[in-house]
Amino acid sequence: MLYIVRYSEIFLKSEFVRKKWENELIKNIKKRISCRIRRNRGRIFIETDEDASEKLKKIFGISSFSPCHHCKLDELNDFIVEFCKKSLENARTFAVRVKRVGVHDFTSQQKSAELGELILKKFPNLRVDLKNPDKTIYVEIRENECYVFDEIVKGPGGIPLGVEGKVVSLFSGGIDSPVAAWLMMKRGCTVIPVYFDIRPFTDEKSIERVKLVAGVMREYDPDFELIIVDHGDFLSKLNSFLSSRRLEGYKCIFCKRRMLKVAESIALEKDAKGIVTGDSLGQVASQTLENLMVIDNACSIPVYRPLIGFDKIEIEEIARRIGTYEYSKIQVECKAVPKKPKTKADLDFVLKIEEEFYKDLPDE
Repeated sequence: MLYIVRYSEIFLKSEFVRKKWENELIKNIKKRISCRIRRNRGRIFIETDEDASEKLKKIFGISSFSPCHHCKLDELNDFIVEFCKKSLENARTFAVRVKRVGVHDFTSQQKSAELGELILKKFPNLRVDLKNPDKTIYVEIRENECYVFDEIVKGPGGIPLGVEGKVVSLFSGGIDSPVAAWLMMKRGCTVIPVYFDIRPFTDEKSIERVKLVAGVMREYDPDFELIIVDHGDFLSKLNSFLSSRRLEGYKCIFCKRRMLKVAESIALEKDAKGIVTGDSLGQVASQTLENLMVIDNACSIPVYRPLIGFDKIEIEEIARRIGTYEYSKIQVECKAVPKKPKTKADLDFVLKIEEEFYKDLPDE
C-alpha cells in the first residue's frame, strides 16, 4: 500500500529544524510500521505491505494522511477513469480537487475541470457538486508524478514525539492524568509514566486500571512503560503521624508533595526536564491555587499542568477521543482521602510539620 502523509507545524519551521523534525517523524513511523519511506516538499510517502491506517492515526506530527495510488502525468486520464469505477460506484455526485507542485502548462483549476469533464463523459449518470459531493477525487501532481486518492484521514497533529525531550508523568490511570500525558506527547515530549501504588488504601482494581490505560497509551508510543512506586507504606506512616496531631486535612498535600519529590528524583535520573500532572484548577481540594503553590514547592524542576484550565467535560471528551476513557472510568477508591481536606494550606506551616515527619523517615 502507498500512503501520502501530511504535516502542518513542521512545515512552518526553519530548514534546519524542519529536517530534524522530519527525521524524527520518519523514525517514529518506522518504529511502528515496516515500510519504505521517501519525502518530497512537505510530504512523506510510505510504501508498506500492511494496512497502516490505524497506526498512522496515532503518530504525533501527522496532521492527515491518505491511502493513494500512483501514476505518471501522461497516464493520469486513463488511470483516473479506472480509479473512479470503484471509487464512484455508489455516488451520485462528485468533485475533483487538484493540487500541483512544479512547473506545468496548466493550472490546478484547469486540470480539475478537465478531469471532471472526463469523468462525466465516462460516467454520464453522475453530476458535479463542488459544495457537498458524495465523493471527492483528489489528485496531487508533483512534477511528473501523480497521486490519486478519495480519502483524507485525520492524524493526531502536533509535533513528532521526542523532539522536545522527556517529562515524568504522575500517572494514576484515572481520567485526567492520561489526557495530560497525551497532550504533552502531542507537543513532542517523551513521557515517563510513574504510578504510585497506594495499596492497602485501595484495591487491585487500581493497578489493573492503570495497566490497561498504559496499554492504550502504548498505541501512541510503543516505549510507554510504567514505573511503579510503592507509596502505601509511606501513606500508612503519614496517616498515623497526621492523625496523632489532628492534621488529617493536610494528608493530600503531603501525599502529593512526596509524589513530586519522587518524580523529581526519577526525572533527574532519566534526564527529564519536568513533571506533568493532570491537575485542573479547583477540581479537587489539592488543586486550589494556594495548595498547588504549596505542593510545587516540594521540587525544584518545572511542573506542567496542561489541563489547568479545562473542565471535567472537556477532559472526558479528549479521553474518549484518544481511547483511554473506557478504562479510566473504572471506579477506584482511595481510602486515605480525609473527610475535610485542607483547601488553603500555609507553606511555612506545611514545611514545619513536614520537617517533623521526615525526622522519623531518614530514607525519605
